[in-house]
Amino acid sequence: MKILTGNDLVSGDVIWWAGDGWSRQVGDSVDVGTHGDDLARTEEAALRVVGAYVIDATITDDGVRPAHIKDRIRALGPTVRPDLTLKPNDADAGNWVI
Repeated sequence: MKILTGNDLVSGDVIWWAGDGWSRQVGDSVDVGTHGDDLARTEEAALRVVGAYVIDATITDDGVRPAHIKDRIRALGPTVRPDLTLKPNDADAGNWVI
């Protein structure tokens, strides 16, 4: 599975392509297949995202999971303040990264 990620041009938040727009939740990601690079260029040109790129991901019982640890960290949020992650009430949030 290939998914598209980047940063919101206004807030700087990590965002994920959800098929009909962008989401802050990696679980909303959809497979962009071979169209990811074209989609990234189109969205950057429309000034909706900056630094968009395609990554590998898998679907698990818990939803979409980026293949590389760098992108799993980006999906979860800050590592120095677990209370600020996108899963602050999940006791296993730190285990999700590794």
